[in-house]
Parts: sequence; C-alpha cells; structure tokens
Amino acid sequence: MSYAVTNPATGETVKTYDTITDAELEAAIAAADEAHRTWSKSTTVEERAALIRRVSELHTERRQELAELIVREMGKPIKQALGEADFAAAIYEYYADHSADFLRDEPIQLLAGDGSAVIRRSSLGVLLGVMPWNFPYYQVARFAGPNLIIGNPILLKHAEQCPESAAAMQQIFLDAGFPAGAYVNIYASHDQIEHVIADPRVQGVSLTGSERAGAAVAEIAGRHLKKVVLELGGSDPFILLSTDDLDATVENAVDARLDNSGQSCNAAKRFIVADELYEPFLEKFTAKIAEIEATDPTSADSALGPLSSLKAAEGVDEQVKRAIEHGATLVHGGTRDGAFFQTTVLTDVTPGNPASKEEFFGPVAQVYRAKDEADAVRIANDTPFGLGSYVYTTDQEQALRVADGIEAGMVFVNVVLADGAELPFGGIKRSGSGRELGRFGADEFVNKKMIRIG
Repeated sequence: MSYAVTNPATGETVKTYDTITDAELEAAIAAADEAHRTWSKSTTVEERAALIRRVSELHTERRQELAELIVREMGKPIKQALGEADFAAAIYEYYADHSADFLRDEPIQLLAGDGSAVIRRSSLGVLLGVMPWNFPYYQVARFAGPNLIIGNPILLKHAEQCPESAAAMQQIFLDAGFPAGAYVNIYASHDQIEHVIADPRVQGVSLTGSERAGAAVAEIAGRHLKKVVLELGGSDPFILLSTDDLDATVENAVDARLDNSGQSCNAAKRFIVADELYEPFLEKFTAKIAEIEATDPTSADSALGPLSSLKAAEGVDEQVKRAIEHGATLVHGGTRDGAFFQTTVLTDVTPGNPASKEEFFGPVAQVYRAKDEADAVRIANDTPFGLGSYVYTTDQEQALRVADGIEAGMVFVNVVLADGAELPFGGIKRSGSGRELGRFGADEFVNKKMIRIG
C-alpha cells in the first residue's frame, strides 16, 4: 500500500508517499514512549492545555492552507473545508478551556470508616489513532485534543489518501511547542499497525472508520488487552411525525443528508415519514435535493463535490443498482460521472432489500412511510447501526418518548448539523463503542485511580 494524493475531481494523482520503514516505526514508538515518561510526567495539565490552545490558534491562522489540502485530497467543497478547520480549532480551544476541570480530583463519599477517598485521573500512555478521510482535521482534533492535555502521546495513522493534511497537522503540533514524540504522524501499513497495537508501550487505540476496520482493530486490540474506542458507520433515521413548517423541515432534511457530500457517519440517511405527511414530504424533498448538483469543490458556491474517490463512487453506484434490483423505486438521480454522483432518492425499500441494512456513504436518501409513531420507531431501529438519529415533531412529549425508543447513541430533536465540542459523540450496536468530545471524550483513556486515605 502507499499514501497518495489523488484529486477525486480530476482523477489526477498529485503526489505519492512511501510507507514508513520498520526502523522508522520503531523510532516513532520509542519517541512517543519517551515523551510519556518525561514530558507527560514533568508538565502540568495547565501547561499542556496552553500548547493545545496554540494548536487551536494555528488551525485558525492556517485555515485556508488546511482547507485547500483536503479539497484536493478528498474533494470536500472549499466552504465546508474551511468550516472543518474552524470546528477543529474550536474543539482544541474547548479542551484547553475545560480539561483542568475534567481532570480534577473527584471525591468519593465513604459509607463507613474514617478518612477520605478520591478518584485521581492520570495518563495511560502512548495511544494509537487510526483516522478516516471524510473529516481529516475534525476527527483528529476530537481524539488528540483531550488526550494530549491528559498526557497521552499520540501515534497518528491517517487515511492513505490524506498524507498532506496528516503532515500539516504534525507540523502544527511541533510549531505549537509540543516536543518530538508527543504527536507523531506515521504513514504505516496495515501490517505495521497490527505491530503497533501489539507493542506493550502502546496502551490504547481509537479508530474511526468502517465496520470492517473496526472489527479488525478490535480483534487485535482484544488479543493484546488494549482499550479501544470505535466510531464506526451509521444509517441514521430522520423521523418526521409532525411539523408546522414543512418547507423548513425539508430544508433541514436535505442539509442533514448532503453535508460533506453525503459522506458523514451521522448524516440522516433514512427518512421515515408519518403517513399523512409522506406524499407532500417526498414531493418537496425530491424537488429540493434535485436542485443541488455536484460541482467543482474549489468553487466558493459548491454545495456538493465529488465523492472521495472513483472507487467510492463506484461503490455507491453498485449499491443503488442492487437496491433497485431488489425492488426499490428510483424517484430521482442514480447516475455517476467519474467520482461525481448525482443526488438520489429511493423509496419502496423493504426489510428484505440489502439497502435497508447498508450504509450509503454518498448523496443517496431512502424515504419510508410509517403508519404511526410506533411504526416509525420500529423502522428506525430495523438496522444493524445505532449512531445518531433525528426526530421532528411539534409534540414535546412525543419527542422525548421517541428519543427514548430509538436505539442510538445520539438523538437530535428538531435540529440538524448541531454537533458541538461539548456534546458527546458515539454510538451503539455496530456503530461502535465509547465516546468522543465533551467531558465523556476526555474520560476514555485515563487511569481513574482510586486513592483511599485512612
């Protein structure tokens, strides 16, 4: 395998990078281990937070350069790429502001006996991050930000198609004042990653990616008794039960499906609509999504770029064709031009159709008709995934009732694109385990040491 920048909009391979040698990988692990034994132990939370604050500032200062890199690497529209650099900066700033509170000693009320007891949070050691191509900066920020403040050095293996953004991030950490070994970018192969996970100096692994990648990493990590956090795929439901503004709801539905050209784990992908709203929603939703065409991602007004690669577009094309072969109705779209894929709407997807159990990582929406609230929840839960979900209703009690019934790690009610640095992100079922962001994201890779004083 090799790391390469291949512009999906043009098909041009801009530059290739060699994978790290075994000797270089050993040096990287040793440097990270040394950073944990020295730098992590000799600095305070506040000192490490100050470095992360500088990382935030550098993301802001270099936002244009960072954005242009990922437009070329994975085709993100430039406006969204700039937004991602800004969101990454906000995440680093959030952890710089709040990590000292998250790591403060936590008293335990004793049931019997004299004295006191506390939970003291401290670093675990070197961590491996395996990151995806769809949000090259944001994904790294939510992993690296809290863990570096905790004192866990990072070995970062980015996606093979993101070598330039990976290198740019390592440079930011160095320029911010982190010592060599605190954050190390490694262009590692899959075989080398297995070696890293097995290394006794590495204490945990965080992976964001596909089910297959997550299962492979979890298997290796389990064999070596390593802690893992897995953020995997999703086929998030968007349940519409009632609305006092259908046009606004449709606008939100389209935005929720097409963010990042439809390549977001927690994008709304299955639109489950109450019977009386089904026909008007489908008509308005199809008309609105059809207005949005895939265009040159370097253009400031591009809302939809190419998919991340020709292979990715071919995969979505095969999924759509297979869905139709199994009885789905193609209401709109379904055509591919190189790595560009037309916005697509499918209906009549039955439980026996493979599409009902798959994740579509592209601008493809499935629309379902629900008889009532209970039927909507049933359809929403009829999936192997359980990442996020969306509920639209004018009935607050119904909103909470449905939120309780949905099998997912996150529920957004009457709002989309509302992720925040303070909000825990993660799922259940085949969407993974563990959480990132917020207080819970800072609590995954720590030693919660109990200290009992008599």
